[in-house]
Amino acid sequence: MNHRDSIKQRFGIIGNNELLNQAVDIAIQVAPTEVTVLIYGENGTGKDVFSKIIHQLSLRKHKTFIAINCGAIPEGTIDSELFGHEKGSFTSAYESRKGYFEEANGGTIFLDEIAEMPLATQSRLLRVLENGEFIRVGSSKIQKTDVRIVAATNKNLLEAIRENKFREDLYFRLNTVTIYVPPLRERKEDIEVLFRYFAVHFAEKYSKKPLRLNESTLSILQKYHWPGNIRELRNFVEKLTVLTQNDQLTENDLYTHMPMTEKTLPVLTALPVSFNPASKDHSSQLEIQVLLNALIDIKKEIQEVKKQIFELSNHSSNNHFVNGNRSMSYAEKEDESIQIPMLEESLSLEKKEKDMIIRALSKYKSNRKKAAAELGISERTLYRKIKQYDLEQL
Repeated sequence: MNHRDSIKQRFGIIGNNELLNQAVDIAIQVAPTEVTVLIYGENGTGKDVFSKIIHQLSLRKHKTFIAINCGAIPEGTIDSELFGHEKGSFTSAYESRKGYFEEANGGTIFLDEIAEMPLATQSRLLRVLENGEFIRVGSSKIQKTDVRIVAATNKNLLEAIRENKFREDLYFRLNTVTIYVPPLRERKEDIEVLFRYFAVHFAEKYSKKPLRLNESTLSILQKYHWPGNIRELRNFVEKLTVLTQNDQLTENDLYTHMPMTEKTLPVLTALPVSFNPASKDHSSQLEIQVLLNALIDIKKEIQEVKKQIFELSNHSSNNHFVNGNRSMSYAEKEDESIQIPMLEESLSLEKKEKDMIIRALSKYKSNRKKAAAELGISERTLYRKIKQYDLEQL
């Protein structure tokens, strides 16, 4: 086992994605130094784990490590929390209190959601970064601290700077070394091993058999957007462990418990308003939508081809028609309905679906497995459609 793998095992990092490994390598390299580190990553990706790697592999590992969520502390009290306060400095200040920068002297402070820090507090933090100085709230005495700062954000700090929500000078002081923690959708090859890990964990917790995936259920998980990243996957596996009866997961198990929404399901370009994730036949709904999208694309292509043919046939007259004393463009001509006859289009989705199935079966000489793959539907659904449209003879 190499050094990177031993670190991943020690800190519970699962997966072998290239971007993930790169993030681990940078954390290992930067840990023994004193440089400030800025960690980028979406919520639920595990940014806090990288701050722990940096602290535990540094010369400060025997000193205090404090993790602070800047977005969880009210603006009115964050200065007091970070830098301390003197007795009587505000209404509820009944006694003097040390702040985190005093408590963590000699150690490391992890500032998560740094973009949520108020501008006034950012100025105080900049002073700490520049010369290690700070002043308690309600005091005029300058104090010193020796703290290494690791910050993290899920926001675009450059955009925050443009919106005057983040100090540019603080950004450059924090941005000495950056670590990018990839979201789960960029680590699709790691989803299976993560699922297995959580499945075993929750099986032990709830005294059940570990959940198992097959090729189709794994494919569904890999196509899902995972906006909550690893945290969402972990919660999802726990929910399945508790609610499903069998250890072998089916597609229906996933469709029943996974939140299929327009923003989080990239398989389709859009879902119809009538899409109901609570209905029994989720597979059929998705497959029908795939067919519908394909038909829409075919219609657009036909229209484009007809337009090109029309323009070529009228190239000699610069694509204009004469109507009285005024010339008309192709677009105007279309409005007047005096163009070449349009192909009559059927409004029946069932007829179009039947035609597509016939074409696919003919193309693959009745090989239903290949036809189903061409149509983007399961063999089970294709068999049902063949029976529905009385196509058994094909």
